[in-house]
Amino acid sequence: MQNFKNYRKYEISSRLGDNLPLDVMIVGATGAGKSSLVNALCGGAVACVGEGVDPETMDITRYALNNHFCVWDTPGLGDSAVADASHKRNIVKHLLKTYENGGARYRFMDLVLVVLEGGIRDMGSCYSLLNEVVVPNIDRERIVVAINQADIAMKGTHWDSWRNKPDAVLDSFLRDKAESVRRRVYEATGVSIRTPVCFSAGTGYNMDAVVDALIEQIPRYRPAVRHA
Repeated sequence: MQNFKNYRKYEISSRLGDNLPLDVMIVGATGAGKSSLVNALCGGAVACVGEGVDPETMDITRYALNNHFCVWDTPGLGDSAVADASHKRNIVKHLLKTYENGGARYRFMDLVLVVLEGGIRDMGSCYSLLNEVVVPNIDRERIVVAINQADIAMKGTHWDSWRNKPDAVLDSFLRDKAESVRRRVYEATGVSIRTPVCFSAGTGYNMDAVVDALIEQIPRYRPAVRHA
């Protein structure tokens, strides 16, 4: 597994200036592999990972890779309407959090990373999450979408375990899926996203591309929060 504790940290620092660290909230449905992603980024088992149908993350938890980069793991959605309503309120509360710097107030969260499960075709929970929670509460250019579990996207077939990468068949499948997700997200939410990165937090495949996508999405200009 690659160590991301110092990955492109000087570029992160130069982009954010005195607004460090980079704070990224990770959201998605239960089973998408958000906690596995956190573990892969942090280089160890820092976040509990659920097995089967039982989710592990019940609260929003902050993990610092270093003093430049922090990720926030959130509860998965889709278990029950009551739980989802509570989790969504908590996510919104964190998205609206602000801090003061130089006499102005800014949003605490820099980016939101929406994680999708590679083998799932139903995008309903993703659209609901984007439309009801993410889009109304953070600038659209701060939204990144990525597709996890690339290794089992075709039920485990066409994955080259020796090279830790998809073969030609699975690679083509993943490219098509990523483009389909990009198009469907725009059609359902009006949000234009970059083509999602397909990765596997469990094997470490393409994890660097996920971090690259986040860094490239850091806005060059950070507007202050306007109070009514």
